Amino acid sequence: MATVRLDKQYVPLQRGGKVIAHKTAYFGSIYVGLPHPQRFSVVFDTGSGHLFVPSSACASPTCLKHKRYNRHASLSAVDIDHSGAEVKGDATERDQVSIAYGTGEILGEFVHEVVCLSEHRESSYENHSSWKQHADCVKLRAITASEMTEEPFINFAFDGVVGLGLGALAVDPEFSYFGQLAKAGMLPELRFGFFLSMQDSVPSEISIGGHDERRMSGELRWAEVVQPELGYWQVNIKGVKIGGVALPLCETGKCVGIVDSGTSLVGVPSKSIRDIHWKLARKISGDPSQVDCRHVGGPEVVIDLGGFEISLGAEDYSRPTAMRVESNSSGQVQVVCRASLLPVDMAADGGNPLTWILGEPVLRKYYTAFDWHKQEIGFALSKQPSPSEAIEENTHNVLGAPSTIPQAPVSLQI
Repeated sequence: MATVRLDKQYVPLQRGGKVIAHKTAYFGSIYVGLPHPQRFSVVFDTGSGHLFVPSSACASPTCLKHKRYNRHASLSAVDIDHSGAEVKGDATERDQVSIAYGTGEILGEFVHEVVCLSEHRESSYENHSSWKQHADCVKLRAITASEMTEEPFINFAFDGVVGLGLGALAVDPEFSYFGQLAKAGMLPELRFGFFLSMQDSVPSEISIGGHDERRMSGELRWAEVVQPELGYWQVNIKGVKIGGVALPLCETGKCVGIVDSGTSLVGVPSKSIRDIHWKLARKISGDPSQVDCRHVGGPEVVIDLGGFEISLGAEDYSRPTAMRVESNSSGQVQVVCRASLLPVDMAADGGNPLTWILGEPVLRKYYTAFDWHKQEIGFALSKQPSPSEAIEENTHNVLGAPSTIPQAPVSLQI
């Protein structure tokens, strides 16, 4: 099993020269090409299906902010078209693909390339199969981006994305990173697991080839993936309660939840978001100059996944910064704590209108394991490091804590 450290980045969102919120992202390293691997920082995203890195052919301001893949520096790369056929070096035109993400888009070409989770330097590349001796390496079809939209890529430190969605999210099975790892038969288990740290000073992790019991409190409880042919890590939601009261929205049993490591919020069906906001809002007495709403009690959100439940408290779903509402008539101020939620409208694309997104708040509270073979997702309460363990782990954290106290996080939806 290989474990990749994930560093967390906060990007401030400003309005009127004031920081009102932060976007967040978790990313780790991969190494592309041989004999001299090129290191890239990437988001490991369960909500998409392709691996892309910026290309040296891209000279836009967005690409220039990132490490770019130099095709000519890699002897293991093979230029291919969309079908996987090799493209000759004298070709004047190349197939291209446009990949849309939640808040951005890339345009790129195809390459068949070796990707590893750790650095394996070779003195030469005479043996074209040398990478196969490393269990953390795989050869797959990747996308080298010649265009990247500013949002969300220009402000984040990560260079690219490794899609960990099920095979149906990829144009072809050979584009699926974990699918190709599974096909190679080198992993001890066809499984990966996420640990998201609640402490900015302690790095998060993704384990490839199994799950890490050190990061769990209790046993994993498993939920079956429904409609895996759609490519999403999607589970049935049997019901949702807020403050002990069932939401009529999910009483029919038709709600589903997509577990998405590339979304920093909990997403709720857009037609019900106003009602859910009201149910999660809390009034604060007086007019305190500062209040952290994560420390103000609120109704518990309980999600029934069939056979077991997961829950989120106010500390998980709240915007840290309260809202001040001033009455036009009396001039009195009411301070209100609110939830930070993402509206989801899958129906616009022909999907289920009762889709929830179980993003970062769920993955932070629960260790999540994704079983590729059984197509199940396991949940166990996350075991956070003790203060002494946190100090030890912090010595390996190169990013450190953010320089400003994070305000309300907003969605980074990859």
